[in-house]
Amino acid sequence: MKSFLKFSFFLFYLSTFTGLQAQQVDKKSLLNNLEYLSSDDFKGRKTGTEENLRARKYLIEKFNEIGLTTHYKNHEQVFSFESRRNPEPIEGVNVEGFVAGSESRKLIVITAHFDHVGIGRAVEGDSIYNGADDNASGTAALLALAEYFKKNRPKHSMIFIALDAEEMGLQGARALVNDFPFPLEDIVLNINMDMISRNENGELYASGTYQNPTFKPILEAASRGQKPSLKFGHDLPNTGRDDWSKSSDHGAFLEKGVPHIYFGVEDHKDYHKPSDEFGNIQPDFYFDAVNLILKCAIALDQNLLKE
Repeated sequence: MKSFLKFSFFLFYLSTFTGLQAQQVDKKSLLNNLEYLSSDDFKGRKTGTEENLRARKYLIEKFNEIGLTTHYKNHEQVFSFESRRNPEPIEGVNVEGFVAGSESRKLIVITAHFDHVGIGRAVEGDSIYNGADDNASGTAALLALAEYFKKNRPKHSMIFIALDAEEMGLQGARALVNDFPFPLEDIVLNINMDMISRNENGELYASGTYQNPTFKPILEAASRGQKPSLKFGHDLPNTGRDDWSKSSDHGAFLEKGVPHIYFGVEDHKDYHKPSDEFGNIQPDFYFDAVNLILKCAIALDQNLLKE
């Protein structure tokens, strides 16, 4: 009997451990994608440049490897806009992939912008604004989450979109919500990731629960005992720069009345500087942060299910 009990406990432990391991992304792939996209070869991935195009082709290749379907030709949603500094139209392209849900036709839209600011004023001889944290970190996480949910079918259908031209005024996100492949009423949640790879205090913020208070207990339960520490806030109106409600692509969803949660860290000394490089991210923090976002996404997918 004792042997049987020991064996039963071992099986329980093994299944629990395996389940915990299953709710993780691949660390090596995650870091490799971040490092590659933030390398000098991409010269800051500014919208409209050859390097931005190469980053986009890389993302399309990854989406195809994962096996995502799409609502656009070759995963590309093309749009154009005018910059206040340049009257000539600028072309941007969002990269979209889709995973069908098992129990609901409602949608969770997961976003991260892949563009950055390109070449700029040199600081200590470096003029390439690599944008490792902003936002190769969110883009690599987007690929990791897409791969996870392709292998582990979610209850809601999920759209994964690498957005372009965030740095030029959320242009890609606004183009998306103005020409979305489904009615916007079908979206139960936008999860946006922008700057998630480093924080000296070991903190990651989930902003948006002020507007969407029903999400907070779900996120609290999912993040309990996890690293990094999940904080709430930066979403109170009329608080100036401390209000992140429209600070990244989720702002375009908010303007259309679509619920959102924005995962990000507070600004650091390398924000929008050439020193925002792969060597300055915190690999362990980043890996933990992406897994925490994954756990939150799983919990939201399960708890937001509507009959």
